[in-house]
Amino acid sequence: MDKKKKNIFVEGAIPPLLIADSIAKHSSKKGIGAHSIFLGQIRADEIDGKTVHEIEYTTYDDFALVKMSEIREAIFEKYSLTCMHVYHSIGTVKTGEICLFVFTSSAHRKAAIAACEELVERIKEELPIWGREIFEGNTHQWKVNR
Repeated sequence: MDKKKKNIFVEGAIPPLLIADSIAKHSSKKGIGAHSIFLGQIRADEIDGKTVHEIEYTTYDDFALVKMSEIREAIFEKYSLTCMHVYHSIGTVKTGEICLFVFTSSAHRKAAIAACEELVERIKEELPIWGREIFEGNTHQWKVNR
């Protein structure tokens, strides 16, 4: 079966205008009563006395997009959603910038909120996306999800 693969990857940080436009486009959809939005932002964590300056994300695009399609299909089957949007950064994202945007819409809030939360958890656990934390001074290590 050849699943349609929607590209979720954005080079660099997720632009605030992309987020605003996504929200604004839904104002004409009269069957939506609730939206749930998750924005993942790069923190300036301190690890072993060094401060994270940016994260460089890499992935296996084709495999990740097939997996995201499977997750998307499962979430639509489980929850009564009207819309779902997912964008994840690839490449370098500096501290303070947005690296993940998950946006779910439904007629009622509980479905939108539950679907958004499950989507974020599944993306973090199942998608082959790796982050390399770059510290001030240009040293680095592979990110460990906390």
